[in-house]
Amino acid sequence: MSIIVSDLSYHYANQDLVFGPISFSVASDRKVSLIGHNGAGKTTLLRLLAGELNPSSGNIVCSSTPYYIPQRIGVTGINIAQALSVAEKMNAFHAIVSGSISQSDYDLLAEDWDIESRCYSALDYWNLSHIPLDTPVDFLSGGEKTKVFLAGLMIHKPSVILLDEPTNHLDGTARELLYEYIGQTKATFVVVSHDISLLNRLDFVFELSSQGMARYGGNYDFYKEQKSIETSALHEKIQVEIKNLREARKRALEVAQRQEKRARQGEKNKMQMVRILRKTLLNRGENTSARLHEKHARIMQESQENLSDLRRQQDSLCEFRIDVQDARLHQGKRLISAHDINFEYIKGTPLWNPSLNFDIFSGERIRITGDNGTGKTTLIRLLTGELAPVQGEIKQSDFSYVFLDQEYTRVCTDLTVFELAQQYNRTHLQDHELKIRLNRALLPYTMWDKRCMTLSGGEKMRLYLCCLMIFDQAPDLFILDEPTNNLDLSGLAILSQTIRNYRGTLLVISHDAHFIHEIGITRELKLTLPDSASELM
Repeated sequence: MSIIVSDLSYHYANQDLVFGPISFSVASDRKVSLIGHNGAGKTTLLRLLAGELNPSSGNIVCSSTPYYIPQRIGVTGINIAQALSVAEKMNAFHAIVSGSISQSDYDLLAEDWDIESRCYSALDYWNLSHIPLDTPVDFLSGGEKTKVFLAGLMIHKPSVILLDEPTNHLDGTARELLYEYIGQTKATFVVVSHDISLLNRLDFVFELSSQGMARYGGNYDFYKEQKSIETSALHEKIQVEIKNLREARKRALEVAQRQEKRARQGEKNKMQMVRILRKTLLNRGENTSARLHEKHARIMQESQENLSDLRRQQDSLCEFRIDVQDARLHQGKRLISAHDINFEYIKGTPLWNPSLNFDIFSGERIRITGDNGTGKTTLIRLLTGELAPVQGEIKQSDFSYVFLDQEYTRVCTDLTVFELAQQYNRTHLQDHELKIRLNRALLPYTMWDKRCMTLSGGEKMRLYLCCLMIFDQAPDLFILDEPTNNLDLSGLAILSQTIRNYRGTLLVISHDAHFIHEIGITRELKLTLPDSASELM
C-alpha cells in the first residue's frame, strides 16, 4: 500500500470537527479521486497526507514523501529553480562546469549531472521552455505557476502525488497534457478536482462526507451510476418507512378505540359486578392498555426516527435546482457586431492578428476558446465596454446582460447574504418570502447574517443565481468567464443545469470540456496567438 489511513480525525483550533474518524488505503500505482461537498475537508485531508497538518487523532502511513500541488500556489519571493527545489543543485552544477573542485559542490550534485537538461525538458513538456529557471515566480500567471509545479513531477519522479484542483487555471492544451501524463505515469495519485474529464481517467472514487469515507470501485461516471442506484433505493426505503409509520399509527388508533369502547362497556356493567372483582378487572384493563400504548408509541417513535434519518440521507444526495427565467428577446436579433477590432497592452503590439470580425445573435450559445494569453477575457471586457478597442468598432443593440466570472465578483461585497437578497427584491417580496427562497438555495438561516465575501465559491454561485430568481427578470445575455473554477461537483451540477435550462444568449469562456458539453454550445469563437489567425467556426 502507498497510503494507509487509520481512524483519522481533524479538528480546527476552535475544536469544530472537520471530519473523522475515517480509515482508508490506496494501493501502489492506483489513481483515485477525492470528492465531497465544499467544507467536507478534502483540502484539509490532502494537507494531512502531505504532512502540512498534524491529525487530531489517528495515523497516516505513506510509502514515501508525497509531492503536493495545492489549489492556490502561494509561494512568493523566489524563482522557478527555488520553487522546484533544484536551485542548490543547479548552482553546484554551474560551479563545477565553471571549474570548481569544491567537494561540497560534488557532494551536493551527487550523480545528478543531467539536472539542468531534465529541468528544461520538463518545462518544455508543459510549454514553458521560453521561461528561464531564474524567472521570479511572482511574474507568472496562475496557469504558469501550476505548470511549473507539474514540471516538478517529471524532475523528481515522486511515487505518491497529491493534486488539489490541478486544472483550475490550465487551458485546454495543458489539460490534455496533464491527462496524458497521469495516464502514463506509474505513481499513486490522490486528486481533488471538479474536472469530470479528469475524474473519469482515475481508477477509484473516494467520497468524503459527514457520514465518513465511502469508496467506489470505478471512475466518476461509475460513481454517478451507483449514486443514482442509491438514490432510488433510498426513495423506496422512505416509501416503505412512511407506510410502516401510517400502519403503526392506524394500529395505535384502533387499540385506543377498542380500549375506549371497553371502558364504556365497563361503566355500564360496573353496577352488576362485585366490588372486589370490578377492581381487579379494572386494574388488569388499565395495565393492558398501558402496555399496548407503550408498545405502539415505541414502534411509532422508531419508525419516525428511521424516516428522519432516511430523509437526511436523501437531502445529502439531492442536487439543488435553480431555474432562471427565459430571456425575452426574439431569436435571431443581432446583439453585437465587431468590425476589425483589436487591442494593445503594449503600444504597437496588436493582441490579435488579424483583427477580429464577428456578430452575435440572440439565442446563440457561443464559446470563446484559445490557450492562455490569447485575450479571451480581454475580448469580454471589450464587449462589455470596460475596455475600448484601439482599432475597429463594436456596435451593440439594446439588451441586458449578466457577467458571471470565476470569482463571482457581483457577490464579493461587505453586505450580508440577506441584505444582498433585499437589493435584488424589485418585486417587493415580503421578508419571509425572501427567506424561503434563500433556504431553497441551500442558504439556511445560519448564513443570512454572513458577509457575502466570506462565502465559498459554491455558496456565492448559489446566492447569485438565487438573487437573479428574486429579481425575476432574466438577462438577455449571460456572459460566463471560467465560472466553474471554484466550484465543487455539486455546485458544478447546479450551474450546469441552470445554464442548460436558460433560454437566452450565452457567451462562455471555459476550458472545462464536460461543462461545455452540458450547456449546449452551438458555435465557437477561436482566438489564437498573434502570429496565427482568429476564426469563427
